[in-house]
Order: sequence, then structure tokens, then C-alpha cells
Amino acid sequence: MKRSTRGCGCAIAVLVLVLGAGAIGFWKFGLSWLRSLPPRASGAELQIHVLDVGPIEGDSILIISPAGKSVLIDAGDAGKGKVVLDALKRYKVEHLDYFIATHPHPDHIGGADEVLNAIKVGTVIDNGVDLSAPAPESGLSGKRGKASKPKAPTPAPSKKGKAKTVTGFFDEYEAAVKQSGAQHEKAQPGKKYDLGGGAIFTVLAPTEPLFTKDQMKAGGNDTNANSIVMRLDYGDFSMLLMGDAEAQTEARLLSKDVELKAKVLKVAHHGSKYATSEDFVKRVKLEAAVISDGSWNRYGHPAQVVLDRLKAADAKVYRTDLQGEITITTTGKLKGDKLYEVKTAKEATSDVWTGREALKDDSSRSGFIAYGDFGPPPKEKPPKQKKAGKK
Repeated sequence: MKRSTRGCGCAIAVLVLVLGAGAIGFWKFGLSWLRSLPPRASGAELQIHVLDVGPIEGDSILIISPAGKSVLIDAGDAGKGKVVLDALKRYKVEHLDYFIATHPHPDHIGGADEVLNAIKVGTVIDNGVDLSAPAPESGLSGKRGKASKPKAPTPAPSKKGKAKTVTGFFDEYEAAVKQSGAQHEKAQPGKKYDLGGGAIFTVLAPTEPLFTKDQMKAGGNDTNANSIVMRLDYGDFSMLLMGDAEAQTEARLLSKDVELKAKVLKVAHHGSKYATSEDFVKRVKLEAAVISDGSWNRYGHPAQVVLDRLKAADAKVYRTDLQGEITITTTGKLKGDKLYEVKTAKEATSDVWTGREALKDDSSRSGFIAYGDFGPPPKEKPPKQKKAGKK
């Protein structure tokens, strides 16, 4: 008697359908999931150099990827371009793949024109904010090209006749970008930049609508709050680069579905009291904090309250005003018991956990426009001695 194979054929057909559906599902969802995974660390060295552009206030960070790609984030204040160019020469950087201007304040891009005029740059990224345009009405984002330039008050005298108006440094920056021939793009949250060797940069902020002065009544500065914030990942190593982001920026990031946990935090706004909130520090779960600030700054950077928060988080703190240039290196993998190494140009001669006293307030509510202190802060006057009374 011949055995029936009808049931077996049906089972095979069902199996084929299941396998086919699985293959389609993997093609549709699995491949995108695989592509979303960060690349493996190559094992070559990633370098992060937080440059010392003091003693005035400023930021400039040089990143050299495991594949040799280079990124410069900000370029310090006017007159500090030479310091940055010397660092590029020291680290044998002859071409910048990316220059990132976190926001239009002179202590971040005052030296950018000198750098852009001296070295080839592939792509310039900024936040699209034009400081020379009038402040937007509440709820508007203040994008470039929407309004003419206002009359600006005259700032403190600057070196070499640069930045003759409050926004002069920005005009020089834009002119240098155009002359450089670099590709110019606006930072887009969520966009990733492959630096090669497994290192990835991701833009986290700013997000639309941009902050306005009306939203800074609790403190902080709207131009700072719209800083570019980026995340750097390489294997098991991660770092948040906060620009001059304010507490309002941090609150917006905390409300979004973004990865904020990181091994190292480049502290926002030079350690200002208007940033590095307690909730943000708790979410980041950092191990080390780097503060780029100048010993001549008059804004109380870093603030004692911020240092206290970092200490409570059991983080190790490094400061350019006390330790000079700060270098972080990593292979993205544990090397012995270390994932990364931090070296400073010099030993601190005073306590890194002691903040500075503020002589000025750099918040929008105080009428702050842009930094303009180029010399050392005034010396404290000795107390007057009382004249001895006549007998």
C-alpha cells in the first residue's frame, strides 16, 4: 500500500513560508538594527586634546581619530589662533576634516578666522545662529538671513584691532569660512560622523525651536543654550562635549530618548553655575570631568556649586586653568585595568575642587551680550587703614 505524502508536503510549504517571512523580516528590520550598532574599535589610539587657550576664557578641543581623521571643536578667543595652530603642528595635523563652531561667542570662535585661513578644512559645522542678527521674538529660532544687523554697543578694546564691534568676530569667522572653500553645514541632531577606526561623532543638540532670551529668565544665556552638543563613542569609551550648553539645554536633552551616559564629560560653559545640573550629572554617570576655563575669567568659572556636584558624583576633575592642556587617550578597550588615560601638561598648584568667585554675571537676564574681558581681572584693593585718632 502506497504511503500518503500530502501531510509532509504541507509541512514543507509551511516551513518555506515561515523561513521566507523570517528572511523578509530580517531584511527589513534586522539589517537596520545591525547597521545601527556602533562599529568595533580598531584598537588604534584615539586622542582628545583639550587645549589651554587661557588665561582669558576660551575653548578649543582637538580630536585625532584612530584612523587619523582630525576634528577641531572651537578655536579660543581672538589672538589664540596661534596657540591652536601650534598645537596642530605639534600633533602633525596638516588638514582638518571637521571644524565645529559650537556657538557664536568670541571665546569659542574668536580665533577661528586665523585657523581657517592657515589650514585646509574639509567641513565646517555650526549651529546656524547669526549673533549679528537681532534677537528673535519669543518662539522663533533666529536663523541666518532673516533680519538685518542691529547697531551694537562697543565692547572692551581688543587685541590687534579685531572685533571692533560686539559681532565683529562673527563677521570675521563667516568671511574665513567662505574663503576657506570648506563645505559648510548646520548641525542636525541625530546625525552621525564616521571618524574611522570605529570612532563615531553624534550631534545631540541644538534642537528646534532654539532657545530665546525669554526662556532664560532663570539664568543662563540663550546663545550658550543653543550650543552644539556632541557625543564621541569609540568602543567602550564615550565622551560628551557640551560646548557652553546651559541647564535649559540639559533639561531638553534629559526629556529626549538619547544616550547620555558617558565615561568623560567636557563640562558645559566652563563650569558655570548655570549648567551641569544635578539631574544631568546623575544621568551621565561620568567618571571624569574636564573643565576648560581661564584663570583671568571674571564670571566665577568654575562655580563652587558645580564642583560640589561633580565631587558628589565621585568624578575626577581636570582643569585647564590649573593644569594646562589636558590629553585623553584610549584604544576603546581595557588595557590592563584602564579604559582611558588622562595626562595634564602640569601639576595643579592649587586645589582643583576650589571654585572661583564671580565678579560679573554672564546671563541674558543681566544684559550680557558677549565676552569682552581681555586682560587680567582687577586686583583687589587692600583695605584702608584707619587713621589713628588724635589724642
